[in-house]
Amino acid sequence: MTTSNQLRLDPLTGRWIAVSTSRANRPTAFTPRMKITNSDSATCPFCPGNEEETPAALETYGANGKWLIRVLPNLYPAFDGDEPFIVSHLGPVFTEAPSSGIHEVLILSPSHAEDFGQISDEQCSLVMSAIRDRTEEHCTTPGLRYTQAIINHGREAGASIEHPHAQLLGIPFVPRELADEQAGFARFAGGCLLCTTLDAENRAKHRIVSSNEYSAVISPYWAGHPYEMLIIPKKHGQHMHKSNQVSLYEIGLSIKDAILRLINLLGDVSYNLVFHSAPYRASGTYHWHIHLIPKLTTRAGFELGTGVMINIVSPESAAEQLREAKSQ
Repeated sequence: MTTSNQLRLDPLTGRWIAVSTSRANRPTAFTPRMKITNSDSATCPFCPGNEEETPAALETYGANGKWLIRVLPNLYPAFDGDEPFIVSHLGPVFTEAPSSGIHEVLILSPSHAEDFGQISDEQCSLVMSAIRDRTEEHCTTPGLRYTQAIINHGREAGASIEHPHAQLLGIPFVPRELADEQAGFARFAGGCLLCTTLDAENRAKHRIVSSNEYSAVISPYWAGHPYEMLIIPKKHGQHMHKSNQVSLYEIGLSIKDAILRLINLLGDVSYNLVFHSAPYRASGTYHWHIHLIPKLTTRAGFELGTGVMINIVSPESAAEQLREAKSQ
């Protein structure tokens, strides 16, 4: 399906996206992934045998004295401490508050070389369970309102250590991206925005990458990045941490499948995996989901100046290519 240059509205955030496929013809449209320096597993603080180089684990998963997943405090936390979230106005334009909260690292596997797309199905299920368990723990912490789970793969995506890991940040406010999505659900008059998206994409069939009983992977109509994917659970629910084990397992496999398709198609590219759940005590309609965003292009002056992303690969073309890039 061909697509001319056009604007598409992202109903989750209310932002316009420019789909400009002609720009894909430029030389070096996609930038390759840069390797992280000092990536030797012998000196990696996240590899087995080097546990003394990290803080004591908050939680471990595994048996017989061998860990499969470790959850650690981040050595360089962006959010830390339990000081109350009290906003101070220091002047007409100077407003601040304590950066209290929780910042954890979740080591996905003992293996230095296996990212989310390469771990076993059983390990994938364990990762999803660990994210759920830590989010439940954050929910009980006074003063926190939201947990952001992310996986940064590759230097361009923000990873400073090659060993595959996730980050979990419990914070005392609702961030703008989530507030924008909540507003998008509230604006939508047809019920749940993502349930309706699933129904519409099933009818259109152009942008579905894969689907199983529990989730669907789509190249969203409003994608702002080349080969961006959205993983949507088929059962409506606000919070990932309230999902049952079977659905978490199957959704984890959908994420793994999407990453493998991306790598089979484009090679070992950098990407961000972002889990979006509603704030802990949110009211109103919300449907939790996962964004998979490859880091293939650079935000230039227009994107920075306007906030309008330019996608040089149409979502329809991306979905077709990703469907053909079998994960097995």
